[in-house]
Amino acid sequence: MTRVAIGIEYDGSHFHGWQLQPALETIQGALERAVAEIAGERVAVIAAGRTDAGVHALEQVAHFDTNASRPLQAWIRGVNRHLPPAVAVRWAVPVEPAFHARFSAISRRYRYVLFNHPVRPALHGGRVGWYHRMLNVDRMSLAAQYLIGEHDFSSFRSSECQARSPVKTLHEVNIRRHGDYVLFDFRAGGFLHHMVRNIIGSLLWVGYGKVLPEAFAELLAARGRTLAAPTFAPDGLYFAGAEYAEHWRLPLSGRIMTPFDPVQP
Repeated sequence: MTRVAIGIEYDGSHFHGWQLQPALETIQGALERAVAEIAGERVAVIAAGRTDAGVHALEQVAHFDTNASRPLQAWIRGVNRHLPPAVAVRWAVPVEPAFHARFSAISRRYRYVLFNHPVRPALHGGRVGWYHRMLNVDRMSLAAQYLIGEHDFSSFRSSECQARSPVKTLHEVNIRRHGDYVLFDFRAGGFLHHMVRNIIGSLLWVGYGKVLPEAFAELLAARGRTLAAPTFAPDGLYFAGAEYAEHWRLPLSGRIMTPFDPVQP
């Protein structure tokens, strides 16, 4: 039995999220069918982080076990031949049996791309979020600093969240504007269901002046969803990568880039 780690990118616009669901097309389902075509056997593909319906990935990391012996390119080019155009395996490497895409991850990163313009986008529909009122990035950045560190994030947790604890450690939040786009970057050990989208919704309240930046301290202290903003659209959310210990030797890019970011690495 060989364990293989893979790096994947996908446009989640037309999928019902990562996780397998009966009679629905999911990223995990598409990958397991494609890998099975090359392996000649059924496989289970486990990801670093499960994404919701409509959410994309720049560098999702996953692993699977197989009895098949294939060249590494078979797990890339061969699998890609059996995948829909919106999903692609970018790299594949053999890993030790102790590696686990989810449990070996040290941290995870998400990026939200927001089109901040009075008129909704057309060509980028489904791939960016949209908000029509002009947003103050400095005010949102100030509010986001209250989220840094270990907190009970119940105020930003979905009622359907299955996590055992609402306590998470958010290592970094970075918000910046590039023309009509506002980019939100988050890095944490783990995220609750809808956590990023719920935070984005409340940050927009701060951005257009509905609440003060200091209100984020009150939102955290409330530990409930009643004071926070509604869950924002999934369109602009990207799973941007996971961090692993160097000894696993994964070919991670270590950068966050989207087609809407003019900053070159």
